[in-house]
Amino acid sequence: MKMKIVVYGVKTFPSRGGTDRVAENLIVQLKDQFDITLYCYKDPQAQTHMNGIKVVEFTPWLKGALGVFIYFFISALHLLFEKDVHLVHAHKTDCAFFIPLLRLRFKVIATSHEAPYTRDKWNRFAKLYFQIAERIFIKTSTIATCISEPLTQFYEKKYHRKVHFIPNGINMDDPASYDLQAALRFIPSSASIHERYILFSARRLMSTKGCHTLLEALRKINYQGQVFIAGELDENDPYQKQLQKLAEGLRVYFLGFVNPLPALLALVAKAELFVFPSEIEGMSIMLLEVASVGKPIIASNIPENLQVFNATEVLYFASKNVNDLGEKILFALANPEKMENLGATCQKRVYTDYLWKNIALLYQQLYLSL
Repeated sequence: MKMKIVVYGVKTFPSRGGTDRVAENLIVQLKDQFDITLYCYKDPQAQTHMNGIKVVEFTPWLKGALGVFIYFFISALHLLFEKDVHLVHAHKTDCAFFIPLLRLRFKVIATSHEAPYTRDKWNRFAKLYFQIAERIFIKTSTIATCISEPLTQFYEKKYHRKVHFIPNGINMDDPASYDLQAALRFIPSSASIHERYILFSARRLMSTKGCHTLLEALRKINYQGQVFIAGELDENDPYQKQLQKLAEGLRVYFLGFVNPLPALLALVAKAELFVFPSEIEGMSIMLLEVASVGKPIIASNIPENLQVFNATEVLYFASKNVNDLGEKILFALANPEKMENLGATCQKRVYTDYLWKNIALLYQQLYLSL
């Protein structure tokens, strides 16, 4: 009889990126070895998306942070009545307030994906909430893990507790599969995927992803080529209006959230450069997925990026530094051969060190240790 594992803290399934994609990729690797139940928001594709697992869906009652809190609460109550559960794998510190409740019955492995209170999007109250959640998450779980090595070190120093560093990975064929036809659906009629372009992509366009730094740098160097910005848009968000303003005078095309993954990878494969100017990350799945294509990458030199790839694999610029990013873009455009070598070296590293089929074994060892 297989050991029963419940995955808690996931919202979207099929995943739309970020933490949910990490959890989904891990499930793909472990579903044959374990009896897995997943909690998620209601979705028409949820029950048929993946064979071999049980999916429990809940309709979101409210939007926003309160809705997420209620969803985690209802999921936890339902989970308490599940039978024969060996352990719960909780993802992301958002769900921390209900881990003590789950610990009444179950062992809990808790995986932190980031420190949300470092992001500008949250007000002071929300940041305090996330700081309290983090403490509960690390202190009350049976085993704590983290996908970021710098954050792991921070947790161990702050909370005086062993935290296991387990990096993110990707489920990817070698070579990765692309879907050019799906990608073309996102390209406006006034743009061309066959003309050179610089690509930026994020799950959501928020200030900590650094898109504004890229646009300011492109303005500074008077870049004349196309710029494709992939990411979920909210026209009422002041940051979106800031980006629209910065895009004036440039050939910028906002594509929205590009999904499924083969469509995004097709855009990456056709791009001249991929720029990743994030100011804060956990360990970016996006960066790994893009690197799997072998295209040149320019990235911010934040510790979370430097832990993943070194300077022989990615061209780094000083985070938030518009002038330095502009100079690095000019260098990259003037030295395509050097950049291609970086991209190829980076791609090789992905398939050597960052495949889920290998990383999942580390989680499997933790599961079996409890």
